[in-house]
Amino acid sequence: MTQNQFRYNPANLKVAVVDDEPIIQETLCSYLEKEGYQVYSLDCAEKLRVLMEKQTLDLILLDIRLPDGDGLSLMSELHSKYDVAVILVTSKGEEADRIIGLELGADDYVTKPFSLRELEARIHSVLRRTLKRSEPKPIVGVKQFAGWSIDLDGHRLTNPAGELTRLTHAEFQLLAMLIKSAGRVLSRSDLITAIGGHEWNPNDRTIDVLIRRLRSKIEPNPRKPSYIMTEYALGYYFAEKVSHTKGVKF
Repeated sequence: MTQNQFRYNPANLKVAVVDDEPIIQETLCSYLEKEGYQVYSLDCAEKLRVLMEKQTLDLILLDIRLPDGDGLSLMSELHSKYDVAVILVTSKGEEADRIIGLELGADDYVTKPFSLRELEARIHSVLRRTLKRSEPKPIVGVKQFAGWSIDLDGHRLTNPAGELTRLTHAEFQLLAMLIKSAGRVLSRSDLITAIGGHEWNPNDRTIDVLIRRLRSKIEPNPRKPSYIMTEYALGYYFAEKVSHTKGVKF
């Protein structure tokens, strides 16, 4: 699979729709097939497990509530075996589950009822990130901080030991925004827009969850952060010195 300037061919991409509600399943599958994707329609967790043993999927649209198990536990199980992107499909009253889903590594989420155009935009966003990660990387400029290197175009984060650190799409977008605005306090509204443009709700804890996840992955001591700092009642800012290096190849 290749892409050029954020373009890719849906005909080369395999998407599984896992939902036990027939109307939603039929609607999603029909829409994605018309867009050109190779689509697998599944109504339970076990069928997805069987499919994953036979097929390499690019994306899973996963309902949190399944008849034979918990979608969140299933996602965690799959991530331990496969490198596959996951967009959670949730209901309006499942904010706690969405937060847990992000903590477990979901790449994004949509809330029922949702716009098919919005869903397609989120699919594009997630797949652009995963496809770029698998492509050979040209020599590019990168941002560096405390031994870490972040390729903003290639969506790759490398730790001081030279190892790749896996971030979800939302985590990467959040970190990139903080680094590009290093030293400046960004509100939760600014950050929620940066990770995908969900309508801002003052009670939404998504940003706080993602900040906690980022700290656990990059901070020397997540309990006493020194890179991503909290500005009480205002938001967050990146406190570590950031430099720009050209000609680094990942």
